[in-house]
Amino acid sequence: MPYQPDPSRPLILTPAGPAPAPAYRAPAAPRPRRPLPRNPYLRLFALPGTRAFTAGNLLARLPSGMFGVSTILLISGAYDSYALAGAVSAAGLAAGAVTAPWIARLVDRHGQARVAVPATVWAVLGQLVLLLCAHGRAPVWTLFAAAVLGATAPNVGGMARARWAHLLKGDPGALHTANSFEQAADELGFMLGPVLAAFLCSALFPEAGALVGSAFFLAGVLLFAAQRTTEPPAAPPASGGSPLRSPGMPGLLAVFLATGAVFGSMEVVTLAYVDGPAAGPVLALQAAGSCAAGLVYGRARRAAPLAACLAAMTLLMTLPLLAARTGSLLALAGALLLAGAATAPTMVTGMGLIQRLTPPGRLNEGMTLAVTALLAGIATGSATGGHLADHAPTPLYGYLTPPLAAALALLLCATTGRSRRAHAPISS
Repeated sequence: MPYQPDPSRPLILTPAGPAPAPAYRAPAAPRPRRPLPRNPYLRLFALPGTRAFTAGNLLARLPSGMFGVSTILLISGAYDSYALAGAVSAAGLAAGAVTAPWIARLVDRHGQARVAVPATVWAVLGQLVLLLCAHGRAPVWTLFAAAVLGATAPNVGGMARARWAHLLKGDPGALHTANSFEQAADELGFMLGPVLAAFLCSALFPEAGALVGSAFFLAGVLLFAAQRTTEPPAAPPASGGSPLRSPGMPGLLAVFLATGAVFGSMEVVTLAYVDGPAAGPVLALQAAGSCAAGLVYGRARRAAPLAACLAAMTLLMTLPLLAARTGSLLALAGALLLAGAATAPTMVTGMGLIQRLTPPGRLNEGMTLAVTALLAGIATGSATGGHLADHAPTPLYGYLTPPLAAALALLLCATTGRSRRAHAPISS
């Protein structure tokens, strides 16, 4: 049958001759976009992949509050020496302060999954070797060797903050909320971890706390590292300079050092003052106050200056001293709850400054340096608070250390102009 052109469709020229033009199809109507939740935290977790890496992040962060208590209970029970237990724990902490920035630099250069997983496996093996040495009452030097050689645990909190910074680039308001959530996660780990470790070691067997903590840590890091879609890209070796060379960074790290002394001294002094099974739950109230304050602070439309946060911390850290003078355990518990409310805003604001001052491609290293300074301050505060608790006429005098350390941090912040100028308001 000969070709009959359709008068309703125009002809176009093709190599084979004239042919009807293709029929017009109207474009499909765009699908309506679902409105974002009004709650800033729900908006964070509406992003693809954030729930999965946060689940691994929380699981891996819980052992941060378990390992210290488990090590002290295990070694003190096996060797009948709290001094040895504290020395082994301090040796592992000191080794971690040396290795953590180096591991963070490898994470920035080669990617989180490629570095964090083998570093975690090595750290867990070190923890298991320490457990076996303590269980078999091996020579004391083996305890120190295991603690030092196994100090390769990656900074999971820093890696999580780096993921948020990558995902929320250009949205400082959402990044402020994400940093607040991460600080609340830190406090949750330090609030639940010691309680869980003490329960496992007492209810089951002395090695239970370390075993469960190791399993949680390994499983959490594996789940976290498996979420490759949210992982920041690896930076080339020449990307940015050392964070220590950034203007304002050394002064800000000094502020973190003094702030860590607040936390370390408060913990030791409270344990010495309460001196009983109620010490753990009472001390956990400080972390609970910080966790709640962090979640509230994450909904704020403006971030407070770091100096204002430190001034509030200095004021609130005097409350435990006043409560301890009354001799009431209930008053001390309430004072610690209120004192903890200044912790999270201070840490969130400080970490925000670290992120702004760190060169691109070195974010994990910059935040790990901040954590290292904080841990060094915790160790210094613990030693100072412990000395006062042992040698002062009454443990009450130990409560002078936290507000004095907070005042020192405020003074360092006030004299470090670059740290204050690095502050910038967030946008909603």
